[in-house]
Amino acid sequence: MATYRNSFGYFVLPVMVLALLTLQAEGQGLKVGFYEKSCPHAEKIVTTVISEVMAVAPSLSGPLLRMHFHDCFIRGCDGSVLLDSPTNQSEKFSPPNLSLRGFNIIDRVKLALENACPGVVSCADIIALVARDVTVATKGPFWEVETGRRDGNVSLFSDPINPTTGLPPFFANINLLKQSFALRGLNTKDLVVLSGGHTIGMSHCSSFDSRLYNFTGKGDTDPSMDPNYIARLKLKCKQGDQTTLAELDPGSFKTFDDSYYRLLTKRRGLLQSDAALLNDPETRAYLVQSTSHGSTFFKDFGVSMVKMGRIGVLTGSQGEVRKVCSKRN
Repeated sequence: MATYRNSFGYFVLPVMVLALLTLQAEGQGLKVGFYEKSCPHAEKIVTTVISEVMAVAPSLSGPLLRMHFHDCFIRGCDGSVLLDSPTNQSEKFSPPNLSLRGFNIIDRVKLALENACPGVVSCADIIALVARDVTVATKGPFWEVETGRRDGNVSLFSDPINPTTGLPPFFANINLLKQSFALRGLNTKDLVVLSGGHTIGMSHCSSFDSRLYNFTGKGDTDPSMDPNYIARLKLKCKQGDQTTLAELDPGSFKTFDDSYYRLLTKRRGLLQSDAALLNDPETRAYLVQSTSHGSTFFKDFGVSMVKMGRIGVLTGSQGEVRKVCSKRN
């Protein structure tokens, strides 16, 4: 894990890489209702399964929403995060993805769709539809999901931890976050809006342990964090705790709402990447706007999720439609 943490620096992305990856974000070939004729009840099947799951395991809403983010940010929204590997060398086993949960739920949805329409609905589309449905199930916004993605067959352990193109780490500062999103054709507004997904879900104590106990290596706490919040977190998370989970949005972590932003303005963001949103004029202004009567957060979230869902997609004759999401055909 130490290698993963240290592999991220504060860098300037090569212009060529930035331009190349941004061009992949167009999402050509996707459309709302792609399965209207080939599998007319596809979206209803997904919604039914997710409703059943949320009734008994609402804590999976956050991880299933996050799975879409982790999939799209690496090689585009191609379902590559789902692939298994006999030697544990696929994305699923890379350090940033070890905290993902709900793979069995994706399998459950896929099985239901295969029974109805064999070989039609891609695993990449399932991830996108599930992300929308868990958001709605937790009282969040509904948006029309563009479908038509195909599944990729390349999944590498090294990709999520690549220093320049990997997943933005939980300790990222605002510059690193903005660069990571820009690399995928997403702007600063998309960054702060999609971060709002942290209104549901939890995080391991190990992801913010240093903020409580050893922020600069001198046994100190993070001065940007509310001291009262630190005191409460220390009661839950002892130093070195690798297993305990803490709520990203204490008090309403099972409800999709704007309280995540309210907590940030009170210096109660759990992760450094959350707190970083206070360190940029545009993101900070959105925090204030999103907690006012004129909040556009729900609408904005749907717009940014559609935009994210277009990153690097495979369509048409590209890729494949996997029969089992964890295995290449």
